Amino acid sequence: MTTPELPPVSERVRELHSRMTLEEKLAQIVGYWVDQGGEVVAPMQGEMAVSGRYEEATVHGLGHLTRVYGTRPVDPVERAAWLWGEQRRLRTETRLGIPALVHEECLTGLAAWQAATFPTPLAWGAAFDPELVEEMGALIGGSMRELGIHQGLAPVLDVIRDPRWGRVDECIAEDPYVVGTIGTAYVRGLQSAGVHATLKHFVGYSASQAGRNHAPVHAGPREIADVLLPPFEMAVFEGGVRSVMNSYAEIDGAPVAATPEYLSGILRDRWGFDGVVVSDYFSVAFLNNMHGVAADKGEAAELALAAGIDVELPTGDAFLEPLAERIRAGLTDEALVDRAVLRLLAEKEELGLLDETFENPPTEIDLDTPEHRAVARRLAEQSLVLLTNDGVLPLAETAAAGSIALIGPNADSAEALMGCYSFANHVLAHHPGTPIGFEIPTLLESLRAELPSSEITHVEGVDVEGDDESRIPAAVEAARNASLAVVVVGDRAGLFGRGTVGEGNDVESLELPGVQRRLVEEVVATGTPVVMVVLSGRPYALGWAVSGPTAPAALLQAFFPGEEGAPAIAAVLSGRVAPSGHLPVSMPRSAGAQPFTYLHPILGGHSEITSADSSPVLPFGHGLSYTTFERTELESDAHVAAGDAFEARVRIRNTGDREGTDVVQLYARDVQASTTRPTAQLLAYSRVTLGPGEEAVVTFRVPTTRLAFTDREYRRIVEPGEIDLWVGSSCADKETTGAITVLGPVHEVTTADARVATSEVALVPATAELSASAATSR
Repeated sequence: MTTPELPPVSERVRELHSRMTLEEKLAQIVGYWVDQGGEVVAPMQGEMAVSGRYEEATVHGLGHLTRVYGTRPVDPVERAAWLWGEQRRLRTETRLGIPALVHEECLTGLAAWQAATFPTPLAWGAAFDPELVEEMGALIGGSMRELGIHQGLAPVLDVIRDPRWGRVDECIAEDPYVVGTIGTAYVRGLQSAGVHATLKHFVGYSASQAGRNHAPVHAGPREIADVLLPPFEMAVFEGGVRSVMNSYAEIDGAPVAATPEYLSGILRDRWGFDGVVVSDYFSVAFLNNMHGVAADKGEAAELALAAGIDVELPTGDAFLEPLAERIRAGLTDEALVDRAVLRLLAEKEELGLLDETFENPPTEIDLDTPEHRAVARRLAEQSLVLLTNDGVLPLAETAAAGSIALIGPNADSAEALMGCYSFANHVLAHHPGTPIGFEIPTLLESLRAELPSSEITHVEGVDVEGDDESRIPAAVEAARNASLAVVVVGDRAGLFGRGTVGEGNDVESLELPGVQRRLVEEVVATGTPVVMVVLSGRPYALGWAVSGPTAPAALLQAFFPGEEGAPAIAAVLSGRVAPSGHLPVSMPRSAGAQPFTYLHPILGGHSEITSADSSPVLPFGHGLSYTTFERTELESDAHVAAGDAFEARVRIRNTGDREGTDVVQLYARDVQASTTRPTAQLLAYSRVTLGPGEEAVVTFRVPTTRLAFTDREYRRIVEPGEIDLWVGSSCADKETTGAITVLGPVHEVTTADARVATSEVALVPATAELSASAATSR
């Protein structure tokens, strides 16, 4: 084996490393899960025993403390006092006096008791607002830093490939550019507070066979390069991310945790990443006991280190004694350990840990401030997607608001508002009776507060899961006696079978869980106008609810909108807030049509050569408002050199009678290329708010690298040729069209190329009176 090259580090780190024994080195590249207990919050946790008592495990120091706040409900101030004391002990009672780096989950906010819970990442995608996500990330990072946490295990940059996969609620979108821009914004926000973000899961995890967790991935090198890698690349170059976590996946038979081509060749050699790679929980040992590519844990440790993993989390199952035995036997080069230790020590130095004395733990802390809640509310409001509406919404403009039957299993449930990696669903499920720790009103409470003059009757009707239909007649009767029915259905997030969506909760069907569809259809059959609200962590096959005799009058999609989600939904239903979310993922026709993506080539969509229709019920980018928008006059530069940038301009007008926000979406199609290309590809987007009759011109500056793809020689290139452009209400709507010619020669993409489109919005005076037909708001 070639001796690995050691990374450049400061003289301080080099001197510290030079004094280390093998045991002290190994201690720095592992974590310890102090409170693991019997609560299953990680895959196969029950089978992966913690080695040794904590005091014994830290005698030589410690690299990471695993989930100090996030494994059970602990008072944050009391736990902080323990943590500060423990860090002082590591400083004063271990030979080298190096504190531990503390990491926590933070996907929907800090996963700790009493901490604010924000909308899930799928809701971030629906909002199409990177700036607001960055603001949220900064608030989350501030809370973490105040509690002595240094690293957050987020964001998830897996591109959605199959909605049957349980972890879809942790993902942002099916479009890699949306994932990259919004995920990078989260990275910038979190790291602005002095907390290192961790990109998950590098790479391929979401492309698993049949949407099954940990299943093999059969993606080819072009799909990996053109779809799965770009969000990570963007977060490295545009976000300066400091940590990356490996994927559990095997790609074409090669487990990522043991594949240097990904963790070193692409991440470090090509992209220049100089941070730390941490293992996903237990994934080093999985090389032995699940993938079967290592004879034992010691060999698994060597494979992982050689591939580029620096730290084994959550505990030192393979990187301690099994690895030490191999090194002492001369089977493994200790330089692999040295490389990882130097990277970890450099990270600790960067975070200020080598100088921290831990004298003053926080004596009071508010993890759910008014500022947290204000951002949570704004993001929740922006993420709600109005899928259909025959005029029943907003309620303030209809007579139906007089008496409302609020029906469904998610109508009076706080848990239904939060995703899998929220503390409530991730941890508190093991602690029945423990209060959530912050205010999170249900939709029943919020709707009563929003519409105090309405008589609101609540009937659950059915459970989220199960086949009990005995309460449906009571729901039907309530609907008959009301002027409007609001039926709230969807998911319950949880881990490994403790819910209908979330890690380990993969599905064979994309029908609503249990007998929820039956409930909706029975209520619709009463003839009472019905508004259907879906609180879910994945898109379901809702064709029956979009059109036809069983369709409700309006359909609102909410992707786990968090602690302020119910007030946000109530505000949109009443009309006080106009919906502005757009689908970040196609609404599937059926489970049998999966996997599907709007980024398909010609033969990936529906055509006359197959009897099976894979086209979605509603397309990527779809979303209605309480006003209407007209998009016209798309113009662009006539031509652009491959490798340069071009401008495209479009006029947007609010043709309704109230203010609204549209997501202006610029799409392209490469008409003819040397490899097959998608029939539609999002190039750029921008949120634009306009009053009635107002107009704006949106100017996008688009680097041609947005059109880059992997050619037959597996180079990322921009190729000359004709490009169709359009802007519309979704990827399928070519409301105004244009074209541009990319001129040669072929441009091979480099790390210096721009990756992100920019936009400018210029308001222009309204030039005409609104006509009666244009003034409709639905």
